Order: sequence, then C-alpha cells, then structure tokens
Amino acid sequence: MMFMKNKKLYLTQLEQKLAPFELAKQSATPAIGWVKTIRKSLGMSLEQLGKKLGVSKQSVLHLEKREASGSITISALKDAAHALDMELVYGFVPKDGSIMNLVEEKAKKLATEIVMRTSHNMRLEDQAVTYQRLNKAIEERTQEIMHQLPKSLWD
Repeated sequence: MMFMKNKKLYLTQLEQKLAPFELAKQSATPAIGWVKTIRKSLGMSLEQLGKKLGVSKQSVLHLEKREASGSITISALKDAAHALDMELVYGFVPKDGSIMNLVEEKAKKLATEIVMRTSHNMRLEDQAVTYQRLNKAIEERTQEIMHQLPKSLWD
C-alpha cells in the first residue's frame, strides 16, 4: 500500500515540477534557432561568440545550423547559453498540460480494452450487459488502474 501512495506522490510532485514549463510551451522556437536569434539580437558577431566558446566562427555557424535543424546536443546548447551569459532551461510538458490527465487517458484506454474483452466473452455466452453497466465498469477499472499504475499502462 505504501508503494501505491509513493507513486501518487511522485506523480503529484512531477506535476508541480512541470507546471512552470507549460508557459514555455506557448513560446515558439525561432525558425533560425535560439542561439542565432539571441546572438543577432545582442549584436554579437559569429567571431565574438566563437571567441567566448573557444571555437572558430565556422564552428559557431555550424552550431547554429545544427540547432535550427534539431540535431544539436544539450551539451552544446549549454555551452552556447553560458557563452551568451544565459542559462539553458529545458523540460517536458504533457501535450494536454497535465500528467494526471495523461495517466487517466492511458488508464481509461486500458480499462476499456479489458472491459470490452470481458464483455465480448459474456456476449458469446449470451450474458450481454447494458451500455450503462459497461460505462460503469470502465470507470471503475480506470480508477483501479490509476491507483495501481501498472507498468502495462505504457505498453
């Protein structure tokens, strides 16, 4: 039972940690990348940023292109942020903005599969259940799955 409470606590804590990133999700990454956008906005040349990074201007140009294409490493972004006197901040944000909604959505999908499989077997045995009973069973199973958080939730 203690393990179940810990899972719920971890999810709640994770929800709190991710909440500030929701606002960042609303800010679109510039097409040319953050490094180039910030460098140009500050009026800093490729040579100047290269000097701060300890690399050539060609390397800075390559770094900016890698960021724009999405093939840059987090380490390289951290170095660039430091050279620009900034901090790199990154995180994950659930698509609908809530870890709990994500868990509930997955739990309901799994619950529906389980209940419908059982319902199908009952129909084959001529023991069909009503629509309302199916919905109630899905809701109960969803709550049970959310409480247990089995690893199969993510299969």
